[in-house]
Amino acid sequence: MQDFDNDLTKVATQAPKGRPDHYWDALVEGDRIHSPGITVSEAHLVQWAGLTGDWVSLHLDAEYAAKTQFGQRIGHGPLTLSVGLGLLTQTGYFTNVTAWLGLDAVRAVQPVFIGDTIHVEATVSTARRTKRPDAGIWTLDYAVMKQDGSVVMTFTSSFMIKRRS
Repeated sequence: MQDFDNDLTKVATQAPKGRPDHYWDALVEGDRIHSPGITVSEAHLVQWAGLTGDWVSLHLDAEYAAKTQFGQRIGHGPLTLSVGLGLLTQTGYFTNVTAWLGLDAVRAVQPVFIGDTIHVEATVSTARRTKRPDAGIWTLDYAVMKQDGSVVMTFTSSFMIKRRS
């Protein structure tokens, strides 16, 4: 019983643990990050259309989409891009972002269908210091992938990250 009481006291006095507090030096060129996945649903397409005003029939009209080369509705390209960025933030490496610097070389390689599960595999192509002693830059090459391992989208994105003081 005493060990149990000691364990409870220890737990009560420990600081709670949250996401890791990663700084710029946590990643170097060549490091690879793998995100969790998400299954794209009809709700994602409808919510994205409502949020952005992108009400294109290819994404929302099953009858129309059935007559296209895809044979069914597909996810919006910008939805896939945004979900890819968001999935990678779930890895915990972006807790100290001070600025998002932008996107380059966005390519939609193949469609994402309702029911596809996507995740991101990203490689650090640049990890460089800035003139500021408190910041560095990461540039990551993203590959958004389906459950079968095929690539659906690629892009590059850069971030300014806090450095340890």
